[in-house]
Amino acid sequence: MSDRLFAVIPCAGAGVRAGADVPKQYRSVGGRAMLHYALAAFDACSEFAQTVLVLAPDDNHFDGRRFGTLRFAVRRCGGPSRHASVLGGLQALTEFGAQDSDWVLVHDAARPGITPALIRALVEALRDDPVGGILALPVADTLKREQAPAAGGLAAVQATESREGLWQAQTPQMFRLGMLRQALEDALASGAEVTDEASAIERIGHAPKLVRGSLRNFKVTYPEDFALAEAFLGAAKPV
Repeated sequence: MSDRLFAVIPCAGAGVRAGADVPKQYRSVGGRAMLHYALAAFDACSEFAQTVLVLAPDDNHFDGRRFGTLRFAVRRCGGPSRHASVLGGLQALTEFGAQDSDWVLVHDAARPGITPALIRALVEALRDDPVGGILALPVADTLKREQAPAAGGLAAVQATESREGLWQAQTPQMFRLGMLRQALEDALASGAEVTDEASAIERIGHAPKLVRGSLRNFKVTYPEDFALAEAFLGAAKPV
């Protein structure tokens, strides 16, 4: 593959839903900072030219010594949203010679279950695609739309939604650097809210591909998720 591979890991969020004083990406999972697992997975893929970790400018929790000899670069260009942080990371990649035609994989710091095998499966599936795509899983659970609760009451079911054709997005999400930057800049200029890179790409008229991910690659969000992440990471060795 002539076009090079780069990775961006936005890591500027506070992780308030995880219920801790320390941002969740620095909390211990399996004896290591949760962020370590994402960095290690990309470090194990020697075909990547560079991985950029995007931090908030005022992040006082990051300590590079916790990540040993893992190969990555730090840029303190994180913004008030994931959208802004990813855009900052894409701009930082130009320091490392990245071109618009190169591929960039954006991955959540709070998905410690990622493995080199999943990363390589995504790259292999999309390397010749004109647009790119994402890791994702078909929705298995029945979906309920809530009815606004009365003051102090519990939410109620308003309707059951069809899960036919629905997929749950994961990361990494893989797109050409130039296309993704254009999509994110356009959304930002229009005041559009995009919650992942694929939605920005969709917004400019493209259809990202869906590549089957893994249950272990879930996003740690709530306090109870840390125990689940420990279980996944302890049950199987990354490959």
